[in-house]
Amino acid sequence: MNQKQARYILDIIADMFPDAHCELNHSNPFELTIAVLLSAQCTDETVNKVTATLFQKYKRPEDYLVVPLEELEQDIRRIGLFRNKAKNIQALCALLLDKHQGEIPQEHEKLVELPGVGRKTANVVMSNAFGVPAIAVDTHVERVSKRLGFAAEKDSVLEVEKKLMKRVPREEWTQTHHRLIFFGRYHCKAQNPQCELCPLLEHCREGKKRMKTTPTRKPISKTKTAKA
Repeated sequence: MNQKQARYILDIIADMFPDAHCELNHSNPFELTIAVLLSAQCTDETVNKVTATLFQKYKRPEDYLVVPLEELEQDIRRIGLFRNKAKNIQALCALLLDKHQGEIPQEHEKLVELPGVGRKTANVVMSNAFGVPAIAVDTHVERVSKRLGFAAEKDSVLEVEKKLMKRVPREEWTQTHHRLIFFGRYHCKAQNPQCELCPLLEHCREGKKRMKTTPTRKPISKTKTAKA
């Protein structure tokens, strides 16, 4: 892929999802960190249902530590891997109070030291809470990047991130992250991608394979897709 092709793909996706944004409900960096931690192997929709009451009950790190672990587990039991996540939340809160005055650190290297916080979570927090450009690679971003040729099929998550950072202007990293998620979540789905409606079919490895058995396909204009 050359830079011209990358720019074309990014512009098409921007037209399709101009208002892409973080769909995890939160009101501060601490809530966002907890929400992203909970979102691993779980939908944002389910996380938002849980945090609607969770964030009413727990507002500060101290609040998560004054209840028994079993109580916190029950509060988030609708979330996948809830037992492990409950342990990580309490350990994270203890570390925040011990080393960071109860505040979420703004440095990437300090964020990834928090229990349950990996590189993806740290990138989401850095970009959405603190305005630092970053590309967080979740399952949607990884899938779309590989299908559209930004990365190779065997690339690791870190390799996908590095290749996207090279192709995407730094000032567009955060917004591109959100747009790729929306594109993967609502259009280029894992099992049922909308290949027959996709304006990027000619650039998509998966789409070309899927459409080989389709006899005809009407071209979809950029303008029509943008309104979808």
